Amino acid sequence: MKYAIVTGASKGLGASIANLLMENEIHVIGVARSTNQQLEQQAQLLGVTYHHYPCDLSNPQEVENVFQKIAEQVFTEGTNLVYLVNNAGALEPMKPAGEHNLDDLTNHVHINLLTPMATTNLFIQQANNTGIPVLVANVTSGAAKRPIYGWSAYSSTKMGLNRYSETVALEQDEIGTHNKVILFDPGRMDTDMQVHIRSTSEDDFKDVEQYKQAKQEGSLRHPNIVANALVRVLLDEQGIENGKLYLVKDYV
Repeated sequence: MKYAIVTGASKGLGASIANLLMENEIHVIGVARSTNQQLEQQAQLLGVTYHHYPCDLSNPQEVENVFQKIAEQVFTEGTNLVYLVNNAGALEPMKPAGEHNLDDLTNHVHINLLTPMATTNLFIQQANNTGIPVLVANVTSGAAKRPIYGWSAYSSTKMGLNRYSETVALEQDEIGTHNKVILFDPGRMDTDMQVHIRSTSEDDFKDVEQYKQAKQEGSLRHPNIVANALVRVLLDEQGIENGKLYLVKDYV
């Protein structure tokens, strides 16, 4: 039996990932503020389970409590592999430094960096205690590779997530566990996040016209296409390379 925990599973890429994993006979637990009844119905049709855990991913204590409960549920006898897909992310605050609100910055860092670190840490502990391996996929962004006007928080947290993931993968290899941590760059997708980006003023985000043009040209990928690429990577359990950054463009 295999379990997958997917954050931000209620819509967009997260919902597509959850659906495809269930199609591959993997039991899914979605973690998000809201549930997705279609995923629950789909699970029944496919003969697998889908459970929803509501959670504010910007609240460290809530994250710890929820994921501890999930870990106790999935790292049990009969499970041979656990997937953890840290997909949820935040863009706000999208504006130049000097105009940020401290609460917004705090929430942003918690969602984009602290929560993936905390969940990865907890699941590796459980994996090592039980002997059931975990495969972590942290969803990153091309923004981690370069500075983008108005995205100082987003670029920084994604860059931090990259280095964290690479370091944990290195540690697991040197310790000799079967745990793996990878990164996945989904590129630009046609999601609600893109709608929000396009509604931003150019004063706050200088590249907004590029994103509007991408929508007009139809160059944004559907979440299902992106999810299919990630799931292909995840299902290749023997071939997956610990610490690697996987790019969606290599699979579509």
